[in-house]
Amino acid sequence: MIKIAIYGKGGIGKSTTASNIAVAFAEQGMKVMQIGCDPKADSTVNLRGGKKIPTVLELIRSRGAALTLEELVTPGYAGVLCVEAGGPAPGLGCAGRGIIAAIEKLKEKKAFEIYRPDAVIYDVLGDVVCGGFAMPIREGYAEKVFVVTSGENMAIHAAANIAEAVSNFRSRGYAALGGIILNRRNVPREDEKVAELASDVGSKIVGSLNFSSVVQQAEELSRTVLEAFPESETAAEYRKLASGVLAACGE
Repeated sequence: MIKIAIYGKGGIGKSTTASNIAVAFAEQGMKVMQIGCDPKADSTVNLRGGKKIPTVLELIRSRGAALTLEELVTPGYAGVLCVEAGGPAPGLGCAGRGIIAAIEKLKEKKAFEIYRPDAVIYDVLGDVVCGGFAMPIREGYAEKVFVVTSGENMAIHAAANIAEAVSNFRSRGYAALGGIILNRRNVPREDEKVAELASDVGSKIVGSLNFSSVVQQAEELSRTVLEAFPESETAAEYRKLASGVLAACGE
């Protein structure tokens, strides 16, 4: 089973990237589970035609001991298994606890043994790699971390911090950095700056995505690019990226 976590600065396109990679994997015949680790609970929304699913925290509160595995996991487009950790209301409690609760509940219900996914993708909130937000790359839940960045200075700064955190975790036997994903925003020296970042953190660019209105068009339809525009150049880029991620996972 391939287990990956996708991190990056808020708004950099992690969920879009994760969902399209998930579909690309599914197109190759893989059974995929995507776990949204963001209190907004919108990681899997484009896999569900714009429909949000109940979060693990909501279900724990409402169902208690009666909660079933089938309630935790909802099928989405291309058969991708969708899970949303959820979180507390803003200002009430620690958002990272939702991730911890979700992963622990999935483990308790033997989700991975029962569904037996070929790939699990953790889509993690922003550039925070501490507390509950570090959970996916600890304890063997994810084996490889991929960082999404553009050439914008704040995105690169966040990516460097994430890479450093992953390196520190790696020294304890946790997940390793699988590579950098370049999501272009057409800023000056973008490719060069991201290549420098990859070199600085001892990694590589596993795939790149050109800035395209097709992504926004697909999101307006509440679909992934691979569902809405499967023959587009952007869809081909996501498929190529998915292949790069798989190759990095095999290293």
